[in-house]
Amino acid sequence: MIIKTIAEVLSRIGKGLVFAGEDNRGIGVVEVILILVVLIGLVVIFRDQLTGIMNSIFGRIAEDANAL
Repeated sequence: MIIKTIAEVLSRIGKGLVFAGEDNRGIGVVEVILILVVLIGLVVIFRDQLTGIMNSIFGRIAEDANAL
């Protein structure tokens, strides 16, 4: 009796997992949120390098604009 009950419980859990796997309505939202989290993390990690690159680029733009 216990084995049958455990088997039934596992069967129902398995069916629930399959049903949850078929429902992918929110997957797009989760993907977008994860991508944003990764991008924000990269910006925080490489903030100093990105600031240096941007200052260099805008410095070149300003020099070229003054040359005209």
